[in-house]
Amino acid sequence: MVKCYNKFPSFMRGTLFVVATPIGNLDDISARALRVLREVSVIAAEDTRRTRHLLARYAIQTPTSSLHEHNERAKTSLFLARLEAGEAIALVCDAGTPTLADPGRRFVQAVRTRGIAVVPIPGPSAILAALSVSGFDADTFTFMGFPPVRSKDRSLWFEAVRCAGRAVVFFEAPHRILATLNDLQASTGDCEVMVAREMTKMHETFVKGPISDVLKQVSAARGEYTVVADIGVMTNKEPASDPNPDEVANLFYRMTEYGGMSRRKAITELARRYRRRSREVYALIEKHKNRVSIDQ
Repeated sequence: MVKCYNKFPSFMRGTLFVVATPIGNLDDISARALRVLREVSVIAAEDTRRTRHLLARYAIQTPTSSLHEHNERAKTSLFLARLEAGEAIALVCDAGTPTLADPGRRFVQAVRTRGIAVVPIPGPSAILAALSVSGFDADTFTFMGFPPVRSKDRSLWFEAVRCAGRAVVFFEAPHRILATLNDLQASTGDCEVMVAREMTKMHETFVKGPISDVLKQVSAARGEYTVVADIGVMTNKEPASDPNPDEVANLFYRMTEYGGMSRRKAITELARRYRRRSREVYALIEKHKNRVSIDQ
């Protein structure tokens, strides 16, 4: 028999709380998050062992139940039944904000489909933490999760990064960080990056500069890596004397067709990249179009 707790006001019962937890330093959790974790009926955790360390720190005795990529489909139906019975549930991941490169998205989607309330409890995010100290233009940015391992998927991933035309944030494992930075350099050129390791922890480090310089300072040490790449700006100080119209046009088509950017935004980003005025970039694209039309 499902037990219904009455800790929350009636309007908050049968609610899924998506709770952000510390990305390293356990002091970074909010008072609101602690209250929710104490008062829900159960905590759906990516890794119950890691979550118990946080709960023990704050003497929270709420039971936990695993919800990870291998059991999310099966567990969703069980948690839905508890929510519909009036219980409140908290969803957490190992660190940071759930569903961002972590399991839980399908669960949240299913809960919303049933018309059940989903409430965010905002807090730590490795993505925003890294962006905030990068010094890059982050008015718009793209989060790319983890780079794929399989060759074909990896190639497509780097192509999407190359065409982003804005700051890109992604995660990487320590044993792949050097290979990924080398692949990024081969794809985008020697762009500026900031590599953050073990943010908010004792051995927190930040290395920033062109990829060629960063590679000399980053080792495959243990820890979690967050990378911010400034794809929108080339690192060379002087503009190319005569940008190749074919190259500019090809980048423009990739940005608009594969990167999902508007024509105006793509032209603006290319103008920044080549240090040219927008109208000059537009003229280069038109020059390419006219030449292709004549050749045909």
